Amino acid sequence: MLKHVCDIRTMKTKLTLTVKKSIIDAAKRRAKNKGISLSRMFEEIFEEEGSNEIKTEHQRAAERLLQMLETSKSLPTKEDKELIKSHVKRKFA
Repeated sequence: MLKHVCDIRTMKTKLTLTVKKSIIDAAKRRAKNKGISLSRMFEEIFEEEGSNEIKTEHQRAAERLLQMLETSKSLPTKEDKELIKSHVKRKFA
């Protein structure tokens, strides 16, 4: 049974699935832990740009971390000699 729901951003459609109760409960828990709705979690799985494969939670976390690292500012670097000198100074001061 499909019902159409209007949304200002995009048109959404209701979907009825027949799934084991244990799967539904697990999916609801996972969505709650992520702080999103079950519908949003379902959308995230299939919305990923250019990807038709389902990724694990760890793979998605790694991708988010990589995106954060790519957009973050790099730390100032020092020459090896400076680092060694600083370390020796602290160690034997």
